Amino acid sequence: MYERKITPNLNCGLDLIGEVLYGKWKIRLLWFINEGFQRPSELQRKIPDASRRVLNIQLKELEEHELVSKIIYPVVPPKVEYSLTDFGKTIIPVISSIGNWGDTNEERLRLVILKQLNQNRDIEN
Repeated sequence: MYERKITPNLNCGLDLIGEVLYGKWKIRLLWFINEGFQRPSELQRKIPDASRRVLNIQLKELEEHELVSKIIYPVVPPKVEYSLTDFGKTIIPVISSIGNWGDTNEERLRLVILKQLNQNRDIEN
C-alpha cells in the first residue's frame, strides 16, 4: 500500500483543493458523474485513455474525500453506481468555470502545450 513520505501542506484553500483534486482523471470523473454517467463501465468508456485500475483508485479517493458516494447493489454480478454527494456538487461550478476558461483560451493553450512538447523532444534527441 502506498504511504506518503511527505506530509501534505494544507495551509490554504489552494493547497486543500490540490490535495483533493490531484489526479489526472478526477476532474473528468466528477464532471461525468454529474452528467449522469454513474457506472464504472460508463466512466471507462468516457475516459478510454485511463486504465480501469487508475479510475478505481481515483474514484476511491474521491469517495474518501466525500465528493462521491458509491452504491453497491446486492445482485449477481454486483452492480456499482457512483453519484455526487451534496458536497461534491459544490465543486461542479468551479470545474465548469475552469472548462470555460480552457475553451476561451483553447488556441493559445494548445500552442503553448505543443511548444513545450517539442522542446522536450529536442532535449531528448
